[in-house]
Parts: sequence; structure tokens; C-alpha cells
Amino acid sequence: MYIILLGAPGVGKGTQAKMIMEHYHIPQISTGDILRAEIKKESPLGLQVKSVLERGELVSDDLILQIVDQRLHEADCAKGFILDGFPRTIPQAQGLDDILKKMGIHDLKVIEIHVPAEDIIQRLTNRRVCSQCGTIYNLIVSPPSQPDICDKCGGPLLQRDDDKEETIKNRLGIYHDSTAPLIEYYQEENHFFKVDGKQSMEAVFEGIRTILES
Repeated sequence: MYIILLGAPGVGKGTQAKMIMEHYHIPQISTGDILRAEIKKESPLGLQVKSVLERGELVSDDLILQIVDQRLHEADCAKGFILDGFPRTIPQAQGLDDILKKMGIHDLKVIEIHVPAEDIIQRLTNRRVCSQCGTIYNLIVSPPSQPDICDKCGGPLLQRDDDKEETIKNRLGIYHDSTAPLIEYYQEENHFFKVDGKQSMEAVFEGIRTILES
């Protein structure tokens, strides 16, 4: 199972990635996590990344691809992997294609969990988080028993800045602009699939399973 998981903020991508990991016993690979791991290990690539970040520059596609290449050759990726947040650009996608070809992997599946923007805005603007224990509520789907008070610890519930409408619209705009070219790229390669993210968590997972096992 070789998967790229796409999805705008708020579609439930993190939940589905966990379910895929548990069901198929394959790792979820985030470029942020592997960059931090390489820096912590002080590997030659990690030291290069650290130096770039300390200069306030962006990590080049070439360096990210080297680190991804190295990670995909680790033992836990032998049965497959989920790539999350990578690739972000067409050059990264082309570089990943080269890596997979050299590894003899030809059955990549790119799955987008799709939820219309207006539904994402409604989901996220109604999200509240307990300021003390971190429990998450949704005022429509899973509201607290008492307004603005956590059922678990009695702490006050807050709306995070990330969940305010203007911020969400900006994040969705950035996601659309950066992902639309990737979707077009993978559609041409016949690697692209879409799942309706408005369904229940279980139904979304069943849709993903059907794609992976077809």
C-alpha cells in the first residue's frame, strides 16, 4: 500500500491516517516529522537542514527529496507507507516518481478526502477546545452539557484562532492553490481517487479501503 493522502484542513485526514496505519500496519510519514528527526539525530542531511533553517531559508526540493528517499528505504516502509503533506509541488511529485521507480513501486494511490469549503467552515468554526484538558467539542455534533464548560474537567472552552472563519478561509485558499496542480498531475497519471469526506468516519474509511484493495 503506497498512499499519498490529501485533504484540506478540517476534513478528518489525521483520523483517517491513524485508521489506515492501524489497519494495514504501515507508517504515516510527514516531512515535518522526518526533518525534525534528522536534525535531532545530527545526521549529515539533518545538519544541512538545520543550517538552512538557521539562515531563515526554505529547505530545497532536492534536500527534502533526499531525506524522503532515505526514509522510504527504512524497514518499516517495506509493506507500504502513507505520505502526509508531501509532495507539495509538481517538482517534488516528479522527484518522488523517480524515487518510487528506482524502488520498483508502481502502484501509488493518491487519495483526496473531499469536503466542500462551506462544510469545512461550519465544522471548524463550531469547534471548541478545553483550555485545561484539551478535550475537543463541536457545538453542532458533540456539544458540551453546559455552554462553554468542559464535561470532563469543568474548564472553560475556547475557540482557537485557527478555527476563526477568516483564518479558515485563508488556509483553504492556500490549500486549494497549492494542491490543485498536484491533483491535475496525478489525474493525468491515473493515480488519483476522491472520497466523500461528508460521510461518517467509518464510511470514509470504508471508501478508502475499497480504493486500496481494488
